Amino acid sequence: MQDQLKVAIIQSDLVWENPKKNRKHFTEKIETINTAVDVIVLPEMFTTGFTMNPKEVAEPMDGKTVTWMQNTALETNAAIAGSVVITENGKFYNRFLFVEPNGTVTHYDKRHTFTLAGEDKVYTSGNKKVVIEYKGWKICPMVCYDLRFPVWARNAENYDVLVYVANWPKPRILAWDTLLKARAIENMSYCIGVNRIGEDKEHNEYCGHSAVYDILGNNITPIKPNKEHMEIVTLERNQINFYRNKLRFLDDKDRFTL
Repeated sequence: MQDQLKVAIIQSDLVWENPKKNRKHFTEKIETINTAVDVIVLPEMFTTGFTMNPKEVAEPMDGKTVTWMQNTALETNAAIAGSVVITENGKFYNRFLFVEPNGTVTHYDKRHTFTLAGEDKVYTSGNKKVVIEYKGWKICPMVCYDLRFPVWARNAENYDVLVYVANWPKPRILAWDTLLKARAIENMSYCIGVNRIGEDKEHNEYCGHSAVYDILGNNITPIKPNKEHMEIVTLERNQINFYRNKLRFLDDKDRFTL
């Protein structure tokens, strides 16, 4: 069990519906990491942008992007995480992939598909919450619109880190900032949010605001909006243990099942 978890988060523009160019772009970004990290987090649909045209870009679980993630994880000795458009059994998923250096792939399918954009019409919602155990840390993956639903993220599993990857638009960025902070405070966990920047083909603007919040809701990442940026942050187990033992807020949570 590690006392620290080093996480690199990459805030970036995305090339519309072009997995090959996006993989190349992120390869170049990852190659600039000059220190050992445990996890590298990329945005939602990092190979395509937030597309409602999965038939044109969806990949199987043994496709080029998963293979790229496995190779990159092996080369960097770090887990690679982010969501990808995946096809499986005739259905399409907005799937969060967590790929470890040994090739192990764990996935979480976005539970709350974004009805405002019609995501629910073309993607199948997930129905299973996932907690990944990696290097002694419990990591709970979520995708974008999931952020608006605190019951789904409720820390019933005693996880240490909540991770949201997103294509969260500029007009509602205040909600992104506010809810990431709230999820950290209410769940007494680190909360990571990785959002894209730029403009997509549908003329949606994205301004980033990627961040890492600690267990008390402090933003511990000086990431500038509207810019390509990579930040490495060190998560401390001692902070989790100290404040959970001192405050014990999670002991008073309501008991119910979803």
